[in-house]
Amino acid sequence: MTFGQVLLVAVLAVPALGAIATAAVPGDRAGRLVGTAAAALTLLATLPLVGGEHGWFGYGPRPAVQPWHRLDLPWVPGLDLRFHLGVDGISWPLVVLTALLTLLCCGYTLWRVPAGGGSGRALVALLLVVEVGILGTFLALDLVLFFLFFEVVLLPMYAIIAGWGGDDRRRAARKFALYTLFGSVLLLVGVYVVVSAAGTADLVALTGGVGLSRGTQFAAFTLLALAFAVKSPLWPLHSWLPDAHTQAPTVGSVILAGVLLKMGTYGLIRVAVGVAPEGARWASPALGVLAVAAILVGGLVCLAQDDLKRLIAYSSVGHMGFVLLGVATLTATGLQAALIGNIAHGVITGLLFFLAGAVKDRTHTGALADLSGLRETAPRLAGLLGFAAVASLGLPGLAGFWGEAFAVVAAVRRGGPLWLTLAVLAALGGALTAAYFLRLLRRVTHGRPSPAVAGLTPGLAGAELTAWAPLVLLALAVGLAPALVLSYASGPVEALLGVVP
Repeated sequence: MTFGQVLLVAVLAVPALGAIATAAVPGDRAGRLVGTAAAALTLLATLPLVGGEHGWFGYGPRPAVQPWHRLDLPWVPGLDLRFHLGVDGISWPLVVLTALLTLLCCGYTLWRVPAGGGSGRALVALLLVVEVGILGTFLALDLVLFFLFFEVVLLPMYAIIAGWGGDDRRRAARKFALYTLFGSVLLLVGVYVVVSAAGTADLVALTGGVGLSRGTQFAAFTLLALAFAVKSPLWPLHSWLPDAHTQAPTVGSVILAGVLLKMGTYGLIRVAVGVAPEGARWASPALGVLAVAAILVGGLVCLAQDDLKRLIAYSSVGHMGFVLLGVATLTATGLQAALIGNIAHGVITGLLFFLAGAVKDRTHTGALADLSGLRETAPRLAGLLGFAAVASLGLPGLAGFWGEAFAVVAAVRRGGPLWLTLAVLAALGGALTAAYFLRLLRRVTHGRPSPAVAGLTPGLAGAELTAWAPLVLLALAVGLAPALVLSYASGPVEALLGVVP
């Protein structure tokens, strides 16, 4: 095996073995330390995956998927299923983001374990299992393998919400599970339609719709897009998200917002658009309309929210709407906007949920009316919250700007009355984003300290700074140098669009 193939195996094997070791080690803190070490090793294994034999930009017109590193082994020969993994410029930034956020969440549990269902080591073990599922989804180049990794996430995330969440955690966990199962059924049917029609599950061979008729592509794209819309989530299939985010523990919310939602948008680009490009072209106007509806609905609902975590949760609906708008344009600018929007949302919203959890842990409330005057008693926490909020509203120079701005630019460049209208409405949605985040800051950080805030101390724990600092730095780095993400994705995006009619 080559070094790259060893790394692909290690990226999945280390967190899987780490989850087993975490659960088996006697002692709660010792288990959390073992799990955090496994998460750190996983992050280290993801970094050298960049580049490869083709280089960063070594893309030609065919095939549309040219992984930097690739592992293709027989898995179930009787069914012609293969253990096929690979990484390229579309998946690698998401792989690194997943490994980073998992490490930060596992490390955060060394300082604070959420109250509720069980031991800290059980929580860390579940986080590592979720990491295996998410990483496998981003690395899988076989449709059946993709589906299996996609499903691995369901039960451990359900357990995290139901075990360590808030007062209404079981209802939120059930809602999350039911919606996800609905999406899973659609995904399974879509995978069956593609594999049975094409005679292969190889994503490299399938990209471009090879072996699929026009009608099959229409049906496959509809099924796959609906399945990924549940996970993204796309309005009106989004209603599981606010409850899950609000009730999940802090580390669960960070993983949910930071990377679990990206499974849907990544699947939409890699699988739905890649495998059924004619279906994508046919459905792109409808997808664009739904994306803009998500932007506007998310913004309007956020303006009416009175709970901190719930507001951040609904903001994800709007932000992912911009990502989906970029995908819907089927242009290089739009897909690049979607990819950098994915990374920016993961970094910034992960930071926002960390901060929201810190505020709630200190004040024992998430109601905006009870949190006024935070800058007077906890100025450092208020300052970080202000930074994350202005990053999320798309301030130029920070990571949130590029995805949203260029999704609108892509819609304008697509041209025609429909896309120009969608661009204007999406820009209005960007203004709504600024409005609700500024409203959030006015109500939480300004004014006289409320009773819940008056007793806070200005200091921050070292564990908090350790968990938050990488996200702050990444929000700045990606905002100032978007090529950190876009340079890796330019080749695969052009190759993918080369097979879209």
